[in-house]
Amino acid sequence: MSLQRITAEYAASLIENGQTIGLSGFTPAGTAKCTPAEIAKKAEREHEAGRPFRVNMLTGASTGQSGDGALSNAHALDYRAPYTTNPDFRKHVNCNEINYSDLNLSNMATQIRQHYVPMVDWAIIECCEYEEVGDKVRIYLTAAGGISPTVCRLAQRGIILEKNAFHSPKSMGLHDVYELETHPYRTPIMITKASDRIGKPYVEVDRNRIVGVIECDIPDEARSFKDADPITTQIGQNVADFLVHNMRTGQIPSSFLNLQSGVGSGANAVLGALGHCPEVPNFNIYTEVLQDAPVGLIREGRVLSASTCSLTVTNDCLRGIYDDIDFFKDKLVMRPSEISNCPEVIARIGVCALNTAIECDIYGHVNSTKICGTKMMNGIGGSADFASSAYLSIFTCGSTTKGDAISSIVPFASHIDHTNHYIDAVITEYGVADLRGKSDMQKAEALIEVAHPDYRPMLREYQKLAAKGGGQTNHCLSAAFAMHDTFLRKGDMRLTDWSEYVK
Repeated sequence: MSLQRITAEYAASLIENGQTIGLSGFTPAGTAKCTPAEIAKKAEREHEAGRPFRVNMLTGASTGQSGDGALSNAHALDYRAPYTTNPDFRKHVNCNEINYSDLNLSNMATQIRQHYVPMVDWAIIECCEYEEVGDKVRIYLTAAGGISPTVCRLAQRGIILEKNAFHSPKSMGLHDVYELETHPYRTPIMITKASDRIGKPYVEVDRNRIVGVIECDIPDEARSFKDADPITTQIGQNVADFLVHNMRTGQIPSSFLNLQSGVGSGANAVLGALGHCPEVPNFNIYTEVLQDAPVGLIREGRVLSASTCSLTVTNDCLRGIYDDIDFFKDKLVMRPSEISNCPEVIARIGVCALNTAIECDIYGHVNSTKICGTKMMNGIGGSADFASSAYLSIFTCGSTTKGDAISSIVPFASHIDHTNHYIDAVITEYGVADLRGKSDMQKAEALIEVAHPDYRPMLREYQKLAAKGGGQTNHCLSAAFAMHDTFLRKGDMRLTDWSEYVK
């Protein structure tokens, strides 16, 4: 008997108040779309009727508007982990309407297995195809690996499939599905190069655990990328020059390193700039998200192979991959997030981690998640997974934002996601602050040099104030957040008088 066809509305009717859904996908790529949108509609109906209705949602990373956006606006989320970038979710979580747990993405599946987060009731999985083989069903995922193997195995009430015709069945061989064993019986992950495959191209489940199949044809809720601008172009060139110098001096191997790059237009532009630097040799990518620029570099032969969790690309780019699958099938592999982001593998194969900072303080601590320490911009994602285990860990940022009203280099980070122990270099359009082998005070000198010229005198003035207090790392605690405070009061960090902050 074939699997039952159901509607998304019927699927949503199965979800009850207080239950936990686990979604496929990683970023909006590969995320189930129909059922979450219908759950949001159900929540609105329940609330109008005066009945409580909120669910918990676990994912590989962020989702799109049909998930995080619609559910947040319908006040349908109670607990959410581990990561999101959706602006509507951001608005509601910053009002403390949602219990949000920001987690390292490599650890999400493990925390589900350890029962540190709510147990999964329903797995809602997008697939491009499935095969019924005896009493088993093989689920072929779409544009991302995420936590799908784990939520499929552990879902207590059942699995709902969304068979999305937008994703071509030609992509059936791109995934390498492998789930870690339970502690303390884990075996080594046998990946020694980006192109290695160690699992199966599908998620396999018992047939009787699948509640039904929803058929749809919905594009991924893809993000567009801003064109490179003079600042991102210069940052990219600075990164390339730094890596080439390291290669020439023997600090990185002449065969180069596997590259990882974070999410967003800036990261996309930096990786594109690296690919177009003739002195950078052809390279491999081991990352969590693959964006448009590196896909183009694969076509050009600059990227030899790419391992990722997610094809976080525009829909035109994704269609191009599907259309040219014979070209990409031996150059591209998608993995579950606990493998794509696994510190063990990252440390073994030698990765250069390229991530983006919101702000960096003069001693090298990085804030990548919260504006002025309080307003969530996005989760930590996989940046810590890579930064803590990378051969070379680099954070990039423009020296200022908001028309130069905010400096990205500050006396003390208003929130710290990455301590300076794991950060080798910070790169802005003004140059490279190489932090390796430096004391905290030497790091401060290097970081002030890559700040925007308008802010360098200000930061040096802070140094003078901080030096009066002494210590191995100088700080004037009463003035440490003066620039942030000035921005909150006046809309611009550029203060001219430190005296009111010195006590």
